[in-house]
Amino acid sequence: QVQLQESGPGLVKPSQTLSLTCTVSGGSITTSYYTWSWIRQPPGKGLEWMGVIRYDDSTYYSPSLKSRTSISRDNPKNTVYLQMNSLKPEDTGVYYCAASHNLFKRCVIALTYDYWGQGTQVTVSS
Repeated sequence: QVQLQESGPGLVKPSQTLSLTCTVSGGSITTSYYTWSWIRQPPGKGLEWMGVIRYDDSTYYSPSLKSRTSISRDNPKNTVYLQMNSLKPEDTGVYYCAASHNLFKRCVIALTYDYWGQGTQVTVSS
């Protein structure tokens, strides 16, 4: 059973950079079977797909976020990272990492993903 655990600062000031961590257990992030996505949900809104990384370090981002977003990973730590710069108040929301079988595109259908983290709240405010 794969488990994902997000962690991050909680509160970030506008214009600053957000760094989130997704620690994976019960499976290796180097497997070609799963891809690892970041998805967020602003308050009162639906899921917004942000980007994905796969076993060969290829990444694919939402066009609307690509200029501000970077996904990377640390194989020995079995961890996936999200970095987003130039934060705005509208970036406030719950941020999730999720694993899916061979999915390497935008998808906001929750059932498509095999595993989800519990999410971490990010508030952008001065």
